[in-house]
Amino acid sequence: MKSIITLLIFTICLNANTIQASEKVGVLLMHGKGGTSQPNTPIGKLSSFLEGKGFLVSAPNMPWSRDRGYDKTYEESMAEIDGEVKKLIKKGASKIVIGGHSMGANAALGYGARYEGIAGILAIAPGHVPEGSAFQNLIGNDWKRAKKMVKSGNGDQKEEFNDVNQGEKSKKKMRAEVYLSWFDPNGPAVMPVNTANLKPGVALLWILGEKDPMYPKGKAYAFSKAPPNIKNAYIVVKGGHKVTPQKGELEILNWLNDL
Repeated sequence: MKSIITLLIFTICLNANTIQASEKVGVLLMHGKGGTSQPNTPIGKLSSFLEGKGFLVSAPNMPWSRDRGYDKTYEESMAEIDGEVKKLIKKGASKIVIGGHSMGANAALGYGARYEGIAGILAIAPGHVPEGSAFQNLIGNDWKRAKKMVKSGNGDQKEEFNDVNQGEKSKKKMRAEVYLSWFDPNGPAVMPVNTANLKPGVALLWILGEKDPMYPKGKAYAFSKAPPNIKNAYIVVKGGHKVTPQKGELEILNWLNDL
């Protein structure tokens, strides 16, 4: 009888290990505003690191990339992210994590608030805060001009609008409806709202540098609004905004392995 029980325990453990070994975690990583996912970029380097650890990683250039320059609204971007998720599943991913750096983190939170079936959100140095008064002062509340255009039926018309990236102001040409969706202080890109609306069961890693402009906002800004989850984690690493994907890669790896 003892040998039979031992054999059963061995078989159960073997099956569990087989399941664990066969499980493939797919990680979608998204770059920041005006960035790309080239190998020498923060997200490109993180992608290579995670691929080397056995994760199935996708890091496409997104609608807010340097090359595409805001070519989709926030909701259209969510649909594009969903398409990338489906590609990961087709490649064999049995568990999905949506991650991003800066504006990419903003989009990851937005996706997690809209779509079910993902295991976690990896928010790396989250950025783009249209609800912030300082942010709106820098862009001159230009969303109001875009809103007027949309209301008058000219939402598909392209014009130059004010943008800001880590305190640096610029002008970007895009459709008024696109600008409004990203820059409206009451619109879909507000991170505290999306964090509070994350789907049940979605774990959140919020990781940023101690020199990041977002650091003084602390957990209360958005992280604490996330639905309770034993896997939720708020981590602070050395350095500033741009280096978080590299400074935090071991913390990111440990969190992913623990999901």
